[in-house]
Amino acid sequence: MNIVTKNHIKLHITVILLGFTAILGKLISLNAIDMIWYRMFIAAIFLLFYIMVKKLPLRYSVKTILQMTGVGFIIALHWITFFHSIKISNVSVTLGSFASFAFFTSILEPVVLKQRFKWIELVLGFVVMIGLYVIFRFEFRYKLGIIFSLVSAVLAAFFTVFNKKFIEKYNPISISFYEMGSGFIWITLYLVISGELRGGVPLPAMMDWVWLLILGIVCTSYAFVVSVEVMKVVSAYYVSLAINMEPVYGIILASLIFKKSEFMSMQFYIGTAIIILTVFLFSYINYKSAPKVSG
Repeated sequence: MNIVTKNHIKLHITVILLGFTAILGKLISLNAIDMIWYRMFIAAIFLLFYIMVKKLPLRYSVKTILQMTGVGFIIALHWITFFHSIKISNVSVTLGSFASFAFFTSILEPVVLKQRFKWIELVLGFVVMIGLYVIFRFEFRYKLGIIFSLVSAVLAAFFTVFNKKFIEKYNPISISFYEMGSGFIWITLYLVISGELRGGVPLPAMMDWVWLLILGIVCTSYAFVVSVEVMKVVSAYYVSLAINMEPVYGIILASLIFKKSEFMSMQFYIGTAIIILTVFLFSYINYKSAPKVSG
């Protein structure tokens, strides 16, 4: 097996792990805020260990670190709203709605990076909205879950665009350490100010510890480190295509694990398919329109 094939397999395993985070969100009994508090702490510790072993850079200007801290706050909110959506609805509804993330990214990227809008992306964005309308109309009982998932998708679009600027200048794993660490600190401040820590630190159940370690180490830190390594061999276009499979893998896993509680109406799957297929079209159009570098 050649190195490219190995990295393609590693990439899809990583995407499956990312999809599995939604499963873990349903398995862990903690509320969304406490869950993300532990997740970011575990991820930050693991990333710091990796950085020390690999001797990666950690010294940046105060301004840069503050900017990363701000993105860490957005990531914390993104994960909290994402897992809260799972808690009040289910995995399928959350992932189906969250698939619109690529559309929100295409809208925000030209604004943040001061680029021109592409009319075709706006057209495809309209198709995504049709898919969301179908889901919302036929799964209205999960309306709050859909809303929280969409908020999570918008927040994910924001931190993705901001991180795109960071990665051009700084080591992506070092960036993630600062973002995970600062996200943990932001949530700690909230827990202190809200008085939720007066009764002591929320302690997970024994099985929750197992799921949290898998979530923080395997599905967060490890998945991110592997994805960065894979991108050195696999094209950015193929990586984007593979990542778009996350909701598909997640919905399939949820149906296999939770069975009846994840079975949705046929209209839900039609709406989700519209969104996912449109997202794949997004990736293809961006690939074809990108300037080709001659060797």
